[in-house]
Amino acid sequence: MSFSDLGLSDPVLRAVAESGYTEPTPIQEQAIPVVLMGRDILGSAQTGTGKTASFTLPMIDILAAGRAKARMPRSLILEPTRELAAQVAESFDRYGKYHKLTKALLIGGESLTEQVKEIDRGPDVLIATPGRLLDLFERGRLLLTDVKILVIDEADRMLDMGFIPDVERIVSLLSRMRQTLFFSATMPPEIRRLADAFLINPKELAVDPPATPAETVAQGLLVVNPSDGRRPGGGQREKRAALRQLLHQEEVKNALIFCNRKRDVGILHRSLQRHGFDAGLLHGDMPQPARMDMLDKFKDGQVTLLVCSDVAARGLDIPQMSHVFNFDVPSHAEDYVHRIGRTGRAGREGRAFTIATPEDGKYLSAITRLIGKDIPRITLDGVETGDLDEAAERRGRRRRGRGDRQHEAAKPEKPARAKSRRDGDRRGGDGKTAEPRGSRTKVKRGADEPVVGMGDHVPAFLLREPPTPKKP
Repeated sequence: MSFSDLGLSDPVLRAVAESGYTEPTPIQEQAIPVVLMGRDILGSAQTGTGKTASFTLPMIDILAAGRAKARMPRSLILEPTRELAAQVAESFDRYGKYHKLTKALLIGGESLTEQVKEIDRGPDVLIATPGRLLDLFERGRLLLTDVKILVIDEADRMLDMGFIPDVERIVSLLSRMRQTLFFSATMPPEIRRLADAFLINPKELAVDPPATPAETVAQGLLVVNPSDGRRPGGGQREKRAALRQLLHQEEVKNALIFCNRKRDVGILHRSLQRHGFDAGLLHGDMPQPARMDMLDKFKDGQVTLLVCSDVAARGLDIPQMSHVFNFDVPSHAEDYVHRIGRTGRAGREGRAFTIATPEDGKYLSAITRLIGKDIPRITLDGVETGDLDEAAERRGRRRRGRGDRQHEAAKPEKPARAKSRRDGDRRGGDGKTAEPRGSRTKVKRGADEPVVGMGDHVPAFLLREPPTPKKP
């Protein structure tokens, strides 16, 4: 089947052909005719299957028949990250270049004034992250009552990032007379509940089992044996050496290297640069202009290796990506699928390697259960390999807990503070000695001693005779 069999217009087909695509992917083949019919969609497809084009292409044709009003967009696409939103905006520019459609990209880290100007022009499609969209709505800069098409993309990622309450509020602001396209790589019960609430008689599409890596990606697992294996979290030096050897051994055109923590992104980036590799870095704490500049350099080939956190696991669409390296095993099995899905896209071949230590055994077991098969083990000359141990991390936590308790028990007791005139004995107004400040022991008094300020004591001003009023 070709794109011309899906019912798309000639201008869209021309733009698709100029982009180098000739045959639709399975999700595009199933989704595009249904979107053109106006039906709701519940789509489950793995990352890298062309999901973005499956809704942007038909939306361009639908929006071509009409015009938006100022501050009232006709369609809305919600994305969990700024990178994903920018990718969808690029798709509209690429496939809609023969249509006179306007768009507005609302993401954090960019000028609010410029985004307000784009809204005032009356965009046909609004591409936004939930936080920035609600910010502009609450400022009165945006009306959502005219939205006819709603796209919720990467819904499971929205759930992971805590955006579901914002998404529910945004949906409540829209008209019920709309078409909703709901896409998610996985379908946990919470996502299924949202789909039931948002969609009306949807067409369910599932091109592959949820969270299944693409068959075009060749996977490999290297388990290094750390020299400091007794220390929980050890093996970083051995992992860096193994990564360098893999980079020399593989024919790497460009590659993403994933770390679990932003601190490790910086450490690995500096290590690669010291060893002569052309590497950049990308993580969530970078300012948005710096992130976009680094992505542009990577896409243009000015940077070969990009060390990143999971901020790049979704949202990077680089068809010619040759390799993905997991320097750290992801703690969530679904993230493994999204990471390696950055390569082997659109039917092309890719290679993904994961570097682990024995204590990563439980995470790898969760990954193999999710993808339904083992990751093939590999070896490298000069790299000592080890065996996976699912209980190693639990033992490490117990060791750390015991060490903390022993450390607390070994602390010497603090010596009692010497009494001073300031915080030692204090003398009351009657000359009697009171307890030190902060003590909870009550001051002892004699049985016949009155309690000052309580009981029988009456202030003197209350006992004075009131003055006699003067006669007029």
